Amino acid sequence: MYAIVKTGGKQYRVEQGQTLLVERLPEPEGATVALEPLLYRSDDAVFDAKALAGVEVAAKVLSHERGPKLRVFKFKPKRGYKRRTGHRQDLTRIEVTKIGIRATRAKPAAKEDTDGA
Repeated sequence: MYAIVKTGGKQYRVEQGQTLLVERLPEPEGATVALEPLLYRSDDAVFDAKALAGVEVAAKVLSHERGPKLRVFKFKPKRGYKRRTGHRQDLTRIEVTKIGIRATRAKPAAKEDTDGA
């Protein structure tokens, strides 16, 4: 059983118990976050919007980290132009705790009008 979820503008294939690094989430460490499912696969595949409304993918925030330092160097020959900058992406390590279909409550049946007419 797995799901494809979307977070931070990227899509990830996740399974229960898996840890992964995603774009920084605003929740504190230890919080539970709900991820947006795009596809759910167990015995059958669920990928239409109506059925995905009943799919739940929950993850626990383990830690906030920073990615590796990237060096960006700009250079224009014969102009004396050189620029060196760096970038470190803010990331969040999460662990997928639950993938499944939510238990939906059955709506009570509508009362029928029994006028006898």
